[in-house]
Amino acid sequence: MSIPQPIKKSVLGVILDLDGTLLNTDGIVSEVLKVFLVKFGKQWDGREADKILGKTPFEAAAAIVEDYGLPCATEEFVSEITPTFSDQWRNIKPLPGASRLINHLKGHGIPMALASNSPRACIESKISCQQDWKESFSAIIGGDEVPAGKPSPEIFLEAANRLKMEPSSCLVIEDSLPGVTAGKAAGMEVVAVPYLPKQSHLYTSADDDYSSGFSSMAGIEGTLPLEPWHIGGLVIKGFGRGSKVLGIPTVSIHISFSAFVCLMMEMFVSNGPMSANLSTEGYTTLLSEYPSGVYFGWAGLPVRGVYKMVMSIGWNPYFNNKEKTIEPWLLHEFDEDFYGEELRLVIVGYIRPELNFPSLESLIEKIHDDRRIAEKALELPLYSKHRNDPYLEVSDRGDHKNS
Repeated sequence: MSIPQPIKKSVLGVILDLDGTLLNTDGIVSEVLKVFLVKFGKQWDGREADKILGKTPFEAAAAIVEDYGLPCATEEFVSEITPTFSDQWRNIKPLPGASRLINHLKGHGIPMALASNSPRACIESKISCQQDWKESFSAIIGGDEVPAGKPSPEIFLEAANRLKMEPSSCLVIEDSLPGVTAGKAAGMEVVAVPYLPKQSHLYTSADDDYSSGFSSMAGIEGTLPLEPWHIGGLVIKGFGRGSKVLGIPTVSIHISFSAFVCLMMEMFVSNGPMSANLSTEGYTTLLSEYPSGVYFGWAGLPVRGVYKMVMSIGWNPYFNNKEKTIEPWLLHEFDEDFYGEELRLVIVGYIRPELNFPSLESLIEKIHDDRRIAEKALELPLYSKHRNDPYLEVSDRGDHKNS
């Protein structure tokens, strides 16, 4: 894509989109649609999220009814599925860096407005569980409060009006193409934070493009700290894409989330760093809660030690995966296999959103960039303290050294 020009105008206020920009709404939407479409004998393909991204709820419903050939009217679809969505909004997690960005702007006294194609009541429900979010915005505008939603500029013009500012003094932060189009049509500066890696090249009208997400806007050494979360399981022998494409022999991990949910990992081991591909069969909650992207943290093999780790969650657009996966990479040189041993992961930080790549070489280069960022970040006290997380439970048995 063409390189956007740096923003030169004086910005007095910021108008933010909600879904996909501040909240990981996609995970909830995908899970609800996956269950709902089964009633019609259909299977939701998460890769088709671009067809509803940035649309009003009615427009998104119409697209689904048409694309999947559902035997119902759009109005009927909306009526049936809305209660299910309403029950799930409280489970939405903020995207990495979202709260940090809001607090940063608020701390510097910059007025903010929230402008979403969702109905106002829906917006209120979505942000009700996010601490101090509602109070941080001087204005909140829903798609049902203007004659036409994005890509029409009306919602942003109304936001500027409520902020008592000229449109040219406002900065829009958006993840969708309709939102970027609406912001530019309103005469505002626009920063695009593309949600879908395969569509980032379409955001050429934006004044700036943060394809690396909020971590490049308000991060620490190119990373964002997270509330730690845990996963773990047993290493078993297996076979995966790594040996075919990256030339790395593989093993697998049978992994248990909570006490009852089982998953599968395909681990790559080659007398060196170990990476993994986690199947999501039988388990979806974790993947719906956490957005696609690259994370990092600590990996514990209880009889060996604790090691630095970087991992991805997503669709791997270069390989066009049909399901969302988790792929950890242990950053340690191993000289032997360890089938049957338990592996535990503590995820503590975020590096970037999922990206698409024009070549395998560029993908591999970025993977190694992620490794360097993770290794450096994990030396910081903010992250290194989690190396002693009790969940890792390193045993005194054996003579293996920690790394």
